[in-house]
Amino acid sequence: MQSVAEALDRLAGLAASPTVATLADAFRAAGHELALVGGPVRDAFLGRTTNDLDFTTDATPDEILAVVKPVAEAHWDIGRAFGTIGAIVHGHTVEVTTYRADAYDGTSRKPEVVFGTSLEDDLVRRDFTVNALALRLPQRTLVDPSGGVEDLIGRVLRTPAAPEVSFGDDPLRMMRAARFAAQLGFEVETDTLAAMSALAPEIDRISAERVRDELSKLLSTGAASRGIRLLVDSGIAARVLPEIPALRLEIDEHHHHKDVYEHSLTVLDQAIDYEVSRGVLDSPDLVVRLAALLHDIGKPATRRLESGGAVSFHHHDMVGAKLAKKRLRELRFDNDTIRAVARLIELHLRFFGYTDGAWSDSAVRRYVRDAGDQLERLHILTRADVTTRNRRKADRLGFAYDDLEERIARLAEEEELAAVRPELDGQQIMQILGIRPGPLVGEAYRHLLDVRLDEGPIGPDAARERLLAWWAARGPSA
Repeated sequence: MQSVAEALDRLAGLAASPTVATLADAFRAAGHELALVGGPVRDAFLGRTTNDLDFTTDATPDEILAVVKPVAEAHWDIGRAFGTIGAIVHGHTVEVTTYRADAYDGTSRKPEVVFGTSLEDDLVRRDFTVNALALRLPQRTLVDPSGGVEDLIGRVLRTPAAPEVSFGDDPLRMMRAARFAAQLGFEVETDTLAAMSALAPEIDRISAERVRDELSKLLSTGAASRGIRLLVDSGIAARVLPEIPALRLEIDEHHHHKDVYEHSLTVLDQAIDYEVSRGVLDSPDLVVRLAALLHDIGKPATRRLESGGAVSFHHHDMVGAKLAKKRLRELRFDNDTIRAVARLIELHLRFFGYTDGAWSDSAVRRYVRDAGDQLERLHILTRADVTTRNRRKADRLGFAYDDLEERIARLAEEEELAAVRPELDGQQIMQILGIRPGPLVGEAYRHLLDVRLDEGPIGPDAARERLLAWWAARGPSA
């Protein structure tokens, strides 16, 4: 946290930048107010890097366009209906929005947009006091009508208006509270937290797309489990992601097992750590984080109490993959994300047989083939899934996976494992067997692929012999 003096110095420097100064001068010349608002002002106090430049003004969208066009390298009005005009000024992306005074009507999934005339009124309708800060331009005057600076110092999330009013206007703000708690490490103020629990059913008014986007932003933070925990404790997760609170399985005095809910949050934390430390994926990686959070959601449906005090979850990987597909479709995630997350959940247990006995090269090849382009993500998820407190067991699993990755790397170098395929393609198979395109070609191809996976490269001549032997044993009319 910066001191107030340091934050004002940072804001003064930002206000003097070519992008901000150009816009400030242009709006003043046109007779309009302009203020830097929200995240950039908040982050100046937190000492965080400012990436987005958001402004608010008394100008209407048409008036904003008239001011921005002459000074921008590019501009767009995709958000015009909500009062927002985007532009690139001196190489920086900016958004300028007309003062707002909108609210939900209590039934619609989208707010009714009403433009306001006052900066202070605009700030009071924002989500949290720490975001309800503005710097008037070009005067460089800090505007803080709701005590946002004090809440920044106290690291508290609180709504400018009564939380019941604020969340009633836009219930998605309850999910934003969880996201900011995770992103900033702030505590949600007591009355605000109570309102989240009391108004949790109101989240049903929000479209699946908006819920998806907010959940994705939460999972993209460095402490995502903190935000998920808030959603679960407040009852919001039960309505938007019910599979997660369902992981809090009852434990009786005779049958004991891990707390699957706490385990899943730990896996999420560890997956984020591996994602960052390994440095192979672009971070944050939403697929990794969704898979980590959802990897055990098949357990409640497959939980069985066995004799002798054991608890089993047979096939929870396959059941979990189906449940994940269903939930992510309902949240309107794209098909590529859904497929990748489901595939990782299907495969997340595959490695744990590795420590029971040495895998053959064939088994390693199949592991890579089945993972496909999700291999690095599967490495991360599998490593993150080790949450045992038994240090000896954790080390044994860690060393085993190190060994598996080394073998994968060695085989990849020796055999170009990333592009495993038979030595004969479909055209060659048809020519050798004298058959036309159809299911038989695929059957023959899969046989040669099994040979390739079991034995490694054997060369086209040997592959031809194997194909003919298989064909003779199978019989063309079989």
